[in-house]
Amino acid sequence: MATGSHKVIYAALGANLIIAISKFGGALYTGSSAMFSEAVHSVVDTGNQGLLLLGMKRSQRPPDRHHPFGYGAEVFFWAFVVAILIFAVGAGISFYEGVIKLIEPHPITNAYVNYIILAVAMGFEATAWFIAYREFRGAQDKHRPFRFVRAVRQSKDPTVFTVLFEDTAALLGLVAALTGVFLSDVYGIAWADGVASLVIAAILAGAAILLAYETKGLLIGEAASRTVTTSICEIVESSPNVLHLNEIRTMHLAPQEILLALSIDFSDEMSSAEVEEAVSQLEMKIKKAHPMVTRIFIEVQSERRHEQFAAEERKARAES
Repeated sequence: MATGSHKVIYAALGANLIIAISKFGGALYTGSSAMFSEAVHSVVDTGNQGLLLLGMKRSQRPPDRHHPFGYGAEVFFWAFVVAILIFAVGAGISFYEGVIKLIEPHPITNAYVNYIILAVAMGFEATAWFIAYREFRGAQDKHRPFRFVRAVRQSKDPTVFTVLFEDTAALLGLVAALTGVFLSDVYGIAWADGVASLVIAAILAGAAILLAYETKGLLIGEAASRTVTTSICEIVESSPNVLHLNEIRTMHLAPQEILLALSIDFSDEMSSAEVEEAVSQLEMKIKKAHPMVTRIFIEVQSERRHEQFAAEERKARAES
């Protein structure tokens, strides 16, 4: 059964494939540069959804000797590739088409065909956008007010917000194309079609830069959300055997996989068997509260060693 991310991508893939075919037909029939730019945009988006599906499939491979933590980061990599393609292919070709049309402007013929295709495309894109937005909104923390920009910054699943960005750029591009066709058709401003292509190029470039920025953070390693880390701290510090939580480090290995490293002080009076049991209980509680925490590494320190370390740290600060 398809997950939420799969449903979003399949919806966008089907919509973009149908739209791309209709846009190419309209561009060839009417000679509209903006329509051709939009057709290329839809083709790029279709290919991008295919790459996201590839990334999701490859990320499911089990760990091996060369990748002991698995392949979950494949999703982050292919989302970054999508950002590059949007910028290089989508924005690049749209910019080229716009410049050519400005150098050699020519009127659009049978503009009503473009109106029909663009209107239908808006309907498909709006539907795909709504599906992506609903999935994205549903994955956010229900206890905090929803803010779109903050939600994108905190999201660890690039598949959903990549499709959302693409669909938003597509809707804005359709508005630009419709405006260019209208000005060229009704007012005879032939160069308006070329300007619309340049606007579409700018929209795609902006979306690509934002996507690249967000996926770069995931690629180099992002921590778990503050909600998750705060909850883990509370679980550890509430344990009667823990004297002090020295350090907590988290990193997303995949959208739904978190690596957790803890440094904890235990009493010197505890035996090794008691420490092992305490560590085991902590791991069980953390994984029960947060199933996304798939790997836990706990560094155990004694009370005496912690005090010695703290004294050395104070001495180092005083000398500096």
